[in-house]
Amino acid sequence: MMKKRLLLLVVMLLPILANADPVEKNGIYYNLDIKTKTATVTNNPPDRYQGSVNIPKTIWINGTTYNVTAIGVSAFSNCRSLTSVTIPNSVTRIALFAFSGCTNLTSVTIPNSVTNITAYAFANCTSLTSITIPNKVTSINYKTFAGCSGLTSVTIPNSVTSIGEGAFLKCSGLTSVTIPNSVTRIDANAFYGCSSLTSVTIPNSVTSIEPSVFENCKDLTSIFVETGNSKYDSRDNCNAIIETESNTLIMGIKNTTIPGSVTSIGSYAFSSCNGLTSVTIPNSVTSIGNHAFYECSGLTSVTIGNGVTNIEYWAFYGCSGMTSLTIGNNVTSIDNFAFYGCSSLTSVTIPNSVTSMGLEAFGNCTSLTSITIPNKVTSINSSTFSGCSGLTSVTIPNSVTNIGRGAFVDCDLIEVISKIENPCNIAKDIFSNNTFSNATLYVPEGTKNKYKLQDGWKNFIHIEEGYPSGIDQPLSKTRQIKMEDGLLTIKNIKNGTSVSVYNANGSFIGSTISQNEQAIIDTNMQPGSVAIIKIGEQSVKVIIK
Repeated sequence: MMKKRLLLLVVMLLPILANADPVEKNGIYYNLDIKTKTATVTNNPPDRYQGSVNIPKTIWINGTTYNVTAIGVSAFSNCRSLTSVTIPNSVTRIALFAFSGCTNLTSVTIPNSVTNITAYAFANCTSLTSITIPNKVTSINYKTFAGCSGLTSVTIPNSVTSIGEGAFLKCSGLTSVTIPNSVTRIDANAFYGCSSLTSVTIPNSVTSIEPSVFENCKDLTSIFVETGNSKYDSRDNCNAIIETESNTLIMGIKNTTIPGSVTSIGSYAFSSCNGLTSVTIPNSVTSIGNHAFYECSGLTSVTIGNGVTNIEYWAFYGCSGMTSLTIGNNVTSIDNFAFYGCSSLTSVTIPNSVTSMGLEAFGNCTSLTSITIPNKVTSINSSTFSGCSGLTSVTIPNSVTNIGRGAFVDCDLIEVISKIENPCNIAKDIFSNNTFSNATLYVPEGTKNKYKLQDGWKNFIHIEEGYPSGIDQPLSKTRQIKMEDGLLTIKNIKNGTSVSVYNANGSFIGSTISQNEQAIIDTNMQPGSVAIIKIGEQSVKVIIK
């Protein structure tokens, strides 16, 4: 009885055992399903397929005809010598990783019989230049074409209703895409890193667009939303604004005015959108997310509305073209690296509502010339203004009780105006050595001796009570310096004082000896240039107006 049971079990297992090992037919390997008489293309051994491969519609194995209905998991994966594939119209499914990593595959014909193309199916096929998706496919799945950097065009049929997460991620050669009006959903990162993409049309059928869909699309300058879209209104066919269900902005375009319905700008919303040149943020927006405008190097003008209370970390990091910045008067915090590397920014008014500024919040803003710290700030963070090499003047309010290390390092200041009445000790590396040697520290009346007793502050060679006023930027109570249209004028200095001018590179420009208690030198230097002026034994740096 036991033997009969074992024999019956072996007979039952025969079909399964028959399916276990791939069979080869004319150089192509298949897994066979004896029950359904179907065959799935497989890869055995790896990297077996080379050159052009023409998959047949049927194969004849041991007297039985099998229909080829699928390209199996990793069937052609990493076949780097494969150049083209013809798929028969009997195939309905292209499985996971089917052609991933076929870096020399230049041509593939997908028949209309295919209804399902799964995740990573053509990922990193870097030589593939165009693809036509069959009109029975309903979804472009997770990272299906991710990394297809050679892909310049793709045809999406009207059967597709969703574009999956990362579907065309880093398809850096893709220049344009038309999304059919059957699509209702575009998932996160769908077109992330499509750096050559210049324009996108969103049909009126789309009702869900997840964050970061167009992140790092550096050349993208226009998004058009079709009239009648119930979710993403193009505002009379003008520049489109795309919002999530929570009214969070996830993508914008050139010269963007964000509509009043938007309440927040999400993380990475405009990240690396180099085509964006200006943005106006309305009062309805209350927060600007991290990396929101990260490295938007073409952005020149930013206006932040009065509704914003927090500018998160790295929000405008690397916006090197920004020349104009208006911060709303309800902002209370500017986080770490928020405006780091905004190297074209020449001036900024930080509103009195601000109570905290993060690590290197304005670091390496090399064109900034002066800063007034708001009077609600109690602590200046480490390296907040480090590397602001053009900074000549800073005003510190009485509210400040702590200054972090390196806050003004590599800033060759001309004047430091401190309104702190009871100064505390500060570290020596808060200011650069040149600042201690050359700048004038202005302090409240009657506090000079206090400053001379405190660590850090006492390192200033030039400390004076009272504050400079007017456009002439006094260097002391009696001496004044004015630099305008290349003409240097110093008043109220002792007759016979030697005055010399050098440019930022240390090259000699001109010199004179003071007469009638003043010195005048025509430097012929252009506005915005940095001049180093030596007055007797004292050296100062000024910006030509």
